[in-house]
Amino acid sequence: MDLLIVEDEQLGFERLAKLLKEIRPTAHIIGHTLSISNTVQWLHNHPAPDLIFMDIELADGQCFEIFNQVEVHSPIIFTTSYDEYALRAFKLNSIDYLLKPVRKEELEHSISKFLNLRQPADRSGLQNQIESLLQEFQQRPNPTKYRHRFLVKQGQRLLSIDISEIAWFHAEGKLCFLKTWENQRYLIDYTLEELDNLMDPHDFFRVNRGYLVNIKSIKNINPYFKGKLILQLSPKTEDNDVVVSKEKASEFKAWLGK
Repeated sequence: MDLLIVEDEQLGFERLAKLLKEIRPTAHIIGHTLSISNTVQWLHNHPAPDLIFMDIELADGQCFEIFNQVEVHSPIIFTTSYDEYALRAFKLNSIDYLLKPVRKEELEHSISKFLNLRQPADRSGLQNQIESLLQEFQQRPNPTKYRHRFLVKQGQRLLSIDISEIAWFHAEGKLCFLKTWENQRYLIDYTLEELDNLMDPHDFFRVNRGYLVNIKSIKNINPYFKGKLILQLSPKTEDNDVVVSKEKASEFKAWLGK
């Protein structure tokens, strides 16, 4: 199985390549492109790969511009940090997607789905699927610009942490930390008040003075005394349980139901 990976972040590419090697050792990554222009040029000059992994946000714009410049004959699995509205478009058009950071079990499921559904002799419907997907995105309102990544320090190294890798933020006195899904903690040069305005409210909520949490990190919600709520997050917090105040509880419940 020959693969093309369209990904402009080196860490994202390395993670995906590593997982692919573990899941499908016989698969060959025959190309890696970083931008719209780079991908168009590659597709013009190479035979169609069996499968393309394509990030939506590239260095020179959204990847959908690729389809306006070259005819794509390969099935595509998109990698994305987009919200559920966008993801519905992928489902409706029978094109698979993976949320970043890509997880091994989800990648394995997508590849199995591709292999089960693959019909080499008939890919005529792919262009119609792409055109329909483009229409879905063109109808979306322009999103508010929120933070996409943070630069953190690990020893003498600097790391770029994508928003999709962050489970929650926590303030300890005057210091603020982020926690990743892989349970790594990094100091960041922001206050929770600043982060509350920088993060997409669709995904993150300020549950109290100490925590700003990703909705996917909330594993359990239980009633607490005097109208409060108590949360269990994953990865676990140092405080073990996180309390949502009575004043915040109604707003928090409304946010969960959006």
